[in-house]
This record gives sequence, structure tokens and C-alpha cells, in this order.
Amino acid sequence: MPTDAQIAGGHKANLSNPNTSEESKQHSREVLDNEFNGGDVPSASDNQDKNPGNVAGGLKATLKNPNVSDEAKESAKERLNQM
Repeated sequence: MPTDAQIAGGHKANLSNPNTSEESKQHSREVLDNEFNGGDVPSASDNQDKNPGNVAGGLKATLKNPNVSDEAKESAKERLNQM
């Protein structure tokens, strides 16, 4: 089941998609305004129930991914050191 952040993210993506109709964008605006305080919902990173092993694995993968910026790799390294 998708989280509120995922649902709101989908509507936000719809608003910036040039291939969706104005009617669809209007629906997304209404959903964001009425159900998600304009799209202001806690992100998954605010969730303290994450599995630390999975988080560490994702950070390690970031360090080895050649498509990731040096800044992102440095941030991942710092987060790993804090764990």
C-alpha cells in the first residue's frame, strides 16, 4: 500500500508532466490541496521505522554507483559513519 508521501509525489509528478491533460493536472491540484495540505507531507526519510541494514546497504550502493555525484557520495559516506 503506498504511503501518503508516495501518493502526493505521484500527483506532484503529474503536475510537471507535459504529457498529461489539464483536467488531470487540475485533479492532482485538488487532491494535493484537499488531502495533503498542498503536498506538504512527511517524506519516507522522516520515518524512523526503517531497517538500518537496508539503509546501510543503500548508502553503500550509492558509494559504488558511477552515476552518482561526488556530493551525494560524500553525503552517503558521512551518513554511514554516523550509523
